Amino acid sequence: MLAKSEERKPQKGEIKKRRHTGEDGEGGERKRRGGEDGEAGQGDGGRKRLDALSVGYFRRVGERLGEGFEDKEEREMFVENVLTEVKGKAVVVAMDQTGSITLQRLLPLCSPDQVAEVLAELGGESGSEFKGVSCDRCGGHIVESAVRQISRGIEQSKTPATTEEEEESCGVLEAQVLSLSQVVRDNSTEFIQHVHGSHVVRTLLHVLAGCVGPPRTESRPGAKERNVAPQLTDFEIPTSFWYELKSLTETLMDSVNLSVTDSVTSAVFQTMLTVCHRKRPKLCKQLLKRIMEYLTSRSAAPGVSPLLVFLKDTASSHLIETILQLSHKSLLRDIYKNHLKGHLVDLALHSIANFPIQRLTAASAKYTLFLRLFDELIQGLEPILAAGHMGVIVQLAESCAESEEKQEDLIQCLLRAFHCAEPGTRHVSCLPLFMSLITYEVYYHSDTAEGNLQTEVPLTSICYHGSRLVQALAKFKERSLLLSSLRTLAPADLLTLASDPAGSHVLQALITSSSDKGRGKILKRLEGQYVPMACSRLGSRVLEAVWNSASVSHRKSIAQELVSSESQLRSHQFARHVWAKFALSHFVHRRVHWQEIQTGESKKRKLFSDILD
Repeated sequence: MLAKSEERKPQKGEIKKRRHTGEDGEGGERKRRGGEDGEAGQGDGGRKRLDALSVGYFRRVGERLGEGFEDKEEREMFVENVLTEVKGKAVVVAMDQTGSITLQRLLPLCSPDQVAEVLAELGGESGSEFKGVSCDRCGGHIVESAVRQISRGIEQSKTPATTEEEEESCGVLEAQVLSLSQVVRDNSTEFIQHVHGSHVVRTLLHVLAGCVGPPRTESRPGAKERNVAPQLTDFEIPTSFWYELKSLTETLMDSVNLSVTDSVTSAVFQTMLTVCHRKRPKLCKQLLKRIMEYLTSRSAAPGVSPLLVFLKDTASSHLIETILQLSHKSLLRDIYKNHLKGHLVDLALHSIANFPIQRLTAASAKYTLFLRLFDELIQGLEPILAAGHMGVIVQLAESCAESEEKQEDLIQCLLRAFHCAEPGTRHVSCLPLFMSLITYEVYYHSDTAEGNLQTEVPLTSICYHGSRLVQALAKFKERSLLLSSLRTLAPADLLTLASDPAGSHVLQALITSSSDKGRGKILKRLEGQYVPMACSRLGSRVLEAVWNSASVSHRKSIAQELVSSESQLRSHQFARHVWAKFALSHFVHRRVHWQEIQTGESKKRKLFSDILD
């Protein structure tokens, strides 16, 4: 940004530019983020940079945005003033770190017409500039954010108070999105292979399909990656987007060969399939068929399906996972029958291929195909356990619960795998063994498989996958084995279970899924532990879940024990919430009223349960 030759007083909602001594934009000579090839520290590279005064201005704009605005008029005036400073230099602002962050925060406050103006400047007269900006680490965020605004503009244009001018401005933004899509189609290979440009393509696919997720953010160093699919919001799209999505997917399919070798390109194809499955199921079905035809047509060793090779590759395995998740019945059956049959155990033992096998097991649960998968996978249960690929075993259990098939077979195989099938007296020890994923001899420090040594071993080793396994087994029609094992645990072990990050989910699942009679037996074992449970961060949550599913008589016995420690509970950071939610003050001082409330809730819960059943 160029410094003004004359100082002028800022208007309302405008940031006054002022020079900071020694201000160079980011507290010193800082490396630029990105570049056309996504590389840092390229120097000027023939590209203009924001001067120090402008960087300071946009930093202050960002600070002002964080303060909020008193009314719509003030906000609109502020946005207009900032965009005036951006005009003519939008590319430089977008590709500067400070300018990019600020502009990205400003765009959601802009009108569709204003967003369209920014996009028009970023693309240039013919739209050819879109490629350079989109493939920049900072600029890509701006293009994404600008394209996403059309969902907001369309929603606003559907309101009764919308003026003709507002509808036209939304149309201008629509034209810019189509212009960007044309550039992507003309340079599809470069876009989908570029680490930053590929994100623009993925956002464009979402917008053209009519579903957007939360804005993309820079991952923080050390931040945990959460493998959770983002929640998508649907919006109505103009007719032009309907046809443009078809054209874009056709163009991308020309580069299907890259999707199996390049992880960045693979992610673009996964997004394409996901959004089409959500909004254009017929198109998705066609794409799935064409991708599978390509994958299965590649040359491999004689008599070996190429799919077996792709399943073991990092980039292509992710794409195949998505294909399996979205496939229809006939495609799943074809994949198994012609490519995977007889190889499931070997694939489940592979460090990469076991993940697509999990997706296949999940996808087949609602079809009879699952029975064939189960019969094959169960043969390798112990080797899969030994390999530590517990995701396969957990998914097998979850699919058994969903399909309501093969449940008893899986239970018996697990009992044999953990060496507690014979003699029958060992059955009651199955729960701690499943939760810890340790065999009977190791858990109970026994050197012999003979007899029943059942020595007292404190419950300590509860692991994540063991917890997931038991939670899946708790959904089975026959749970008596797990419940019998739970009732043999000492009260102290039950408290340990309730207070453990993984174990608390197990205890909650088993208690809440039990009948009133079975729940009563478990609660009998928990007597004397309710106060420490209430004072535990996790235990208090389990106690609340138990309370919500308990009968009035069970609630009464729990309340009776808790009120004896009133002062301790009311002063504790977790227990005080239990005290309030259970209305224990009423229990102490207005017992009859408390009883009436609990009885009413119990009847209401039973009524809803009957309706749902």
